[in-house]
Amino acid sequence: MTRKHKHAKHLGSDVKVDKHKIPNNLYETELAQLQIELVKLQEWVKEKGLKVVVLFEGRDAAGKGGTIKRITEPLNPRICRVVALGTPTEREKKQWYFQRYVAHLPTAGEIVLFDRSWYNRAGVERVMGFCTDEEYEEFMRSCPEFERMLVRSGIMLIKYWFSVSDEEQESRFQSRITNPAKRWKLSPMDLESRRRWVEYSRAKDSMFIHTDIKQAPWYVVEADNKKRARLNCIRHFLSTIPYEDLTPEPIDLPPRAEDVGYVRPPMEDQNLIPDHYDEADGK
Repeated sequence: MTRKHKHAKHLGSDVKVDKHKIPNNLYETELAQLQIELVKLQEWVKEKGLKVVVLFEGRDAAGKGGTIKRITEPLNPRICRVVALGTPTEREKKQWYFQRYVAHLPTAGEIVLFDRSWYNRAGVERVMGFCTDEEYEEFMRSCPEFERMLVRSGIMLIKYWFSVSDEEQESRFQSRITNPAKRWKLSPMDLESRRRWVEYSRAKDSMFIHTDIKQAPWYVVEADNKKRARLNCIRHFLSTIPYEDLTPEPIDLPPRAEDVGYVRPPMEDQNLIPDHYDEADGK
């Protein structure tokens, strides 16, 4: 028997926490519950043949990637996949602007998460001068119609903007500079975007005016606190698609057949990787 889940109101606890901090134990508990619901949603999408597209936009270091990782962590990559396109090739630059994104749209039973999307033209391309005024203006005219067309075709289109303050972005940039494991995240483009903060703000405001449409509205995620942003975004995502619990009944594993006459080859005959933690056993 299935159980209906509407707007994710049943998810998590109602514990009130400080606006700027969430206890680790509460975060881990909430995330675990939400990820279980994501699996239920995944099975519903697969069963009903839904086509789901989620766009993640926002400033550099706003927390888009971390949220995407928490969403995909429990899911089947054959059903939920991430699209993060790089710089367009010379051939792609000569195509219809939306063409390379269309190639990655979902078929029935799939969820596609765009880590940045066609809105590059309204943001980085506009601010950095990578497109002409005519190309930008055409994008603003055609983007709403393109998205309405996607929705009419049966695609569920959800758009998130991760909003982060200049102080918090600066703090995250500094963290990336001092952490060798994160330094790769800082590109020359990121540093230039830091210098052009106000220009990006104006570009975002203009983008919202033209593309915050009824069929595909923008949802803003307050992202100064990463953990709160992740939980809030996942909860909202779950609320946008009414789904039912299709979790199978518990399975009784059949007994394995007895190995009659089988002898395993010696482990010493195989190429074993070194165990660097042998002395750490039991500690």
